[in-house]
Amino acid sequence: MCVLCQQKLNLVSRRAFGLFAMSSAALLLASSADAKEKQPPKPENQLSPEAALKRLLKGNERYVEGVMARHDFKREREALVGGQNPYAAVLSCADSRIAPEYAFDSSRGDLFVCRVAGNFASDEMIASLEYAVAVLGTPLILVLGHDACGAVDATIKSLKDDKPLSGHLPSLVQAIAPAVKAVSSKGGNTLENAIRQNVIDNVAKLRSSSPILSSAVNDKKLQVAGGIYRLNSGKVELVS
Repeated sequence: MCVLCQQKLNLVSRRAFGLFAMSSAALLLASSADAKEKQPPKPENQLSPEAALKRLLKGNERYVEGVMARHDFKREREALVGGQNPYAAVLSCADSRIAPEYAFDSSRGDLFVCRVAGNFASDEMIASLEYAVAVLGTPLILVLGHDACGAVDATIKSLKDDKPLSGHLPSLVQAIAPAVKAVSSKGGNTLENAIRQNVIDNVAKLRSSSPILSSAVNDKKLQVAGGIYRLNSGKVELVS
């Protein structure tokens, strides 16, 4: 091969290598951009079900002790504009004294909270929790009851007196009645027993709710737990 031909070949090779390098760099940058786009807004919320429950209870410990974490609400709002990935969902009573975000000392975007008087899993509540698990990847659901629950107490009285409540309140009674009837023949405090049983019943209902929640539980991607919030201390006690 002549010297001129060799020079031309080297020039073509260098150009080809340059184009290859530029293409590879472009692909890497594109992959990096895609990775950033898929990055959840709160990477620290990507937890196993067990770790999520542990973190939830640690937050409750801080709340009980009165030593709350400092939250930068401005930064949190900005970080969550594009999405959310809460590490836990809470099905709580609507009682104004029970605020899960405070009770677990959580930041914005940490908890996916559904609230209804009597903390029971209606179709609408189940659908909301399905969204949290299937779309947002939430690994934990906590059914949170509390002592002195007015909805449970009203159900007990309505059933005992055989007197329907007014308005739409009978729908609450209908939902909570199974727990009340299950403990009616037991000794002890009927209200406390019914509150506990109501939590247990709804934990079981969510665990077996097919196809979304039950499949996630079976695949070890979701844990459904129960707890009772104590009004006096603020402590959340797990219900097995």
